Amino acid sequence: MDIIDFSQDIQKILLLWFSENGRHWIPWKLKKDGSIPNQGERLPPYEIWIAEVMLQQTQLKVVIPYWEKWMETFPYLSHLAEADLQNVLLIWQGLGYYSRAKRIHQSSKILLEYIGKNRVYDPYSWPIGIDEWMALPGIGRSTAGSIISSAFDLPAPILDGNVKRIFSRLLASEQTSRKYEKKLWELSAVLLSVDRPRDFNQALMDFGSIVCTPQKPNCSFCPLKKFCIAYIKYDPKDFPKREMKKINPLQEIGIGLVFNEDGELLIDQRLENSSMGGMWEFPGGKKTPDESIEQTIEREIQEELGIFVKVGAKLLSFEHAYSHMKLYFTVHLCEWKSGLPKPLASQNLLWVSPEKLWNFPFPAANTKIISELHKHLGIGNK
Repeated sequence: MDIIDFSQDIQKILLLWFSENGRHWIPWKLKKDGSIPNQGERLPPYEIWIAEVMLQQTQLKVVIPYWEKWMETFPYLSHLAEADLQNVLLIWQGLGYYSRAKRIHQSSKILLEYIGKNRVYDPYSWPIGIDEWMALPGIGRSTAGSIISSAFDLPAPILDGNVKRIFSRLLASEQTSRKYEKKLWELSAVLLSVDRPRDFNQALMDFGSIVCTPQKPNCSFCPLKKFCIAYIKYDPKDFPKREMKKINPLQEIGIGLVFNEDGELLIDQRLENSSMGGMWEFPGGKKTPDESIEQTIEREIQEELGIFVKVGAKLLSFEHAYSHMKLYFTVHLCEWKSGLPKPLASQNLLWVSPEKLWNFPFPAANTKIISELHKHLGIGNK
């Protein structure tokens, strides 16, 4: 069976399924009055662009409240372009993959110069080409296609995780989706509705989220099962084929909450070119096999800040998972004994009152520490 021979049938089935079952409530896919846009009608690109970047590596249900808060804080492109990066990171805090926020901020300045400050409200002034969007920091081909089809209702194929899964099952490819990507892009382009690209691309994403799910696909209710080679010949759950992932060991991290005589805490700002660059954190680092966690904290603080501390009581310990590793944090209260703090491994240092910690953008793991510290000190919730 050649799926391409049935492309028109698949397209019609997906569009019909979307009309009856699609997620028509997604806020950035609606007009300002909350109604569904007409065919060919343009939507504000700014809102869609922000949402699409947030959706990279993050589920829709998680993104929506962040997107709503973002739009309250930076309602238009000009507000974002003129904002301080620290405020951008603060609003992004908790979404993870913080380089996305930095790239959005960089892109806002590029877009504002391209469009012009007086024309940012006009969707016809924004770029509509794939290459123009992909030239922006952090915008790949699928994100660009989703922005163009969603905002302008123009035909541009997409290939996000949901779409890869659907196509990999339809084709029942024995190759991983990464190795088979060129073929999947060709299929996305062939299936795409030229008349209703916005609806069709959203149909694919919704279908992957609702029916053709990763673990328990609803094959009995799937209107595409007669075309699906994985369903006909194999088990759809076995597709797409995955590459073997290297399992990284759990890494122990020692963190020191360093207080001065005034009860202020020492925090440092990560280097811009590092992971989570520009975010603030508490000093500490990786434990070596031949040392205790208290020794780790003493050593790391001396290496990072050039000071000596007395490690006191443990505040908490917890495990925190990232996409590529798991870390086990142990946090101790510390007393500053000697030395002048210097940013030897960071770009900035600050002594901060514990009550004001929420005014700074911290990675998610550090927010757990702040909450527990406030509880320990009897400070009210955020």
